[in-house]
Amino acid sequence: MPGASDKLKALVACLALAGPSAGLGQDGPGDFEITPIGGYRFGGTFDITDSDESYELEDSPSFGLILNLRAAENTQWELLYSSQSTDAELIGSEPQPAIGIDTQVLQIGGTYQGGDERIRPYLAMTVGGTHVSSDTDSDTFFSGSIGLGLQILPTKRVGIRVEARAYATLTDSETDLFCGTGPDQNICAIRLEGNVLGQFETFAGVVFRF
Repeated sequence: MPGASDKLKALVACLALAGPSAGLGQDGPGDFEITPIGGYRFGGTFDITDSDESYELEDSPSFGLILNLRAAENTQWELLYSSQSTDAELIGSEPQPAIGIDTQVLQIGGTYQGGDERIRPYLAMTVGGTHVSSDTDSDTFFSGSIGLGLQILPTKRVGIRVEARAYATLTDSETDLFCGTGPDQNICAIRLEGNVLGQFETFAGVVFRF
């Protein structure tokens, strides 16, 4: 089956091909935007069922790409990809080695913009999936996000985007992502609380408009 990276490439290619033809018929640039982003993601806790212990994700840098396609004067379609490599630490009575965790967010939605052609505050909302992988296994969960940001566009073709975004991921009740190592055996398939994994991210990027 195709991996998360293959799905991302397919979606990016489809939106890129749609951009020139699905624009608003304008001759000038601005209907289609590509924004490479770099930022920092905070928080994230996986609670273990019937236990006071939990896995907490360490804060770490994040990188990604955002594609936007103009829908109307103040609205855009948006495709968001964001990746984070970090460690998950078991918080409990006995110390355990940290587990390397990679998270990849792929979501689609839109933005509502205000302001003028040069300075545009906006609200963004997207839904999709979060793929979480470790050395032992990987899984994909439904997720959504909401962000507040600002675009500064000194020219028609190049600008700057800064944003703060909150993510919510619905975790499953059982997963092989986390393995606890004990003196007698390895314990995997830890049952997690069926709750929401919340994270917060701040990022900035250069906007290229076509």
